[in-house]
Amino acid sequence: MASTIKSTDLDFTNIKQKLKSHFQKKTEFNDYDFEASGLSNILDVLAYNTHVNALTANYSLNEAFLTTAQLRSSVVSHAQTLGYEVSSSTAAKAIVNLSLNLAGVTGRPAQIALAEGTTFTSSIDGVTYTFRTRETFFAQDNGTGLYIFKASDDTDNITIFEGVEKTKTFLVGEKDERQIYVIPDVTMDISTAVVEVFETASSSTFVTYTPLSQAINVDANTTHFSIFESPNGFYELNFGDGISFGKSPEPGEKIVVKYLSNKGAAANNGTVFTPSSTITINSIAYPLNTVTVTESTGGAPQQAIESIRQLAPIAFAAQKRLVTALDYKGMIETNFAQVKNAAVWSGDQNIPIDYGSIYISLNFQTGTSDPVKQKVKDEIVGNFTNNLSVMSMTTKFTDPVDVFMEVNVAFQFDPALTGKTLGAMETDIYQFIQTYFATNVENFDAVFRKSNMATEIDALDASILNSSITVKPSLRQDITINALNTFTLNYPVKIATPDDVLHRVSSSSFEFGGVIGTMKNRLSST
Repeated sequence: MASTIKSTDLDFTNIKQKLKSHFQKKTEFNDYDFEASGLSNILDVLAYNTHVNALTANYSLNEAFLTTAQLRSSVVSHAQTLGYEVSSSTAAKAIVNLSLNLAGVTGRPAQIALAEGTTFTSSIDGVTYTFRTRETFFAQDNGTGLYIFKASDDTDNITIFEGVEKTKTFLVGEKDERQIYVIPDVTMDISTAVVEVFETASSSTFVTYTPLSQAINVDANTTHFSIFESPNGFYELNFGDGISFGKSPEPGEKIVVKYLSNKGAAANNGTVFTPSSTITINSIAYPLNTVTVTESTGGAPQQAIESIRQLAPIAFAAQKRLVTALDYKGMIETNFAQVKNAAVWSGDQNIPIDYGSIYISLNFQTGTSDPVKQKVKDEIVGNFTNNLSVMSMTTKFTDPVDVFMEVNVAFQFDPALTGKTLGAMETDIYQFIQTYFATNVENFDAVFRKSNMATEIDALDASILNSSITVKPSLRQDITINALNTFTLNYPVKIATPDDVLHRVSSSSFEFGGVIGTMKNRLSST
């Protein structure tokens, strides 16, 4: 993480004292009283001017580099220079099965269409969110009056997206001027943008442009667009130059952009989706039946500054080719909002060695369902590793092993130094530990140091005099009752040396045959 320049690093008082010392060494100022109001004010002005210029120079120099920039606009600009596409906020998505039962209805049609933009509502933590379809789906009468709507892949799985669909219209101006198309919406999901270019402002025919990221060959006639974050946080729509980087809309043409304005991660974990409208057949309204296949997932806020800082150089080095483990890692974390982070290693680093393979372990966002996890894995293989790998490598996925930490904190505090009770202080420390682990530990390659956590606990409140922490790693294993269970537990740390008094490995309590027991290692052995 980049460091932040503090104004105290360029102290005003120190600067003024150095100026005073400088002038006192000059013979022409031997008899001057630098504490007098006149000269003191002049020194104040000089010191202030030096202080501000030094700070400005430091801040400006910091913002000139990706690794030290603090402003989001600067970090985004440097990432774009490297050709990296910064992620916008992402709409949550859910998969549902939709059907309509018209059994016994006379004169029912052979086919029914579910219009694009059909909305559904879902309540999450007491807040109602709106989901919608983004294309038209069709259902055929199965002969009994049951209509099951099908997706484009002929499955029953219909994807619905959270958000409000918005439209922004632009008229193309004179060609000798650089056209700037700004979409003033910080909640835009750029992956949902649909760009249509009409011949005139009143024309009904249009050409649909496709994202530049999907382009294979680009020439003067290809119709592609790109959307990137502008310095003020809005989004800017760009086209080719009409020469070698794709076709540019002509003067007088109309550009219509449709997209979803979304709530990001807040709309995740929706489980029940209620249609907001009915389907009318022969002037009678019939309810749409909805069955949830996967809860809403994938909603995410704008990509964080530190994530941009880390992934932009990796993406630049990869150049849309998968060669090293970092290339795979950058590709996955950039393109899949459901993945918190990824660990990648080659087959020669695997145990056992497996040449010709690349192993991937994915740390998904909390609440991601198993079908969504499998869909992400399938898309990684189908859309990326099979196409971008520079050699024949077999992609294999390994599920991560969750290691739990049993943390016991003992602390002393002086109630006279705070207005909090012992119970309130315990609650504060407990909540801090939860936040600390979520922020610093729940990622691949994260390192836990209890000394660092103890230091931060001591700094929580002036009343905490000292603290001590004991930590035990814990693995959890499901077993089958009344059967022989054989399994191997791999701990991420070295187990303590055998002891003739303390059991180094022990289980939680369990009941077997009416007796409460635990499993422990034999003393003096592991």
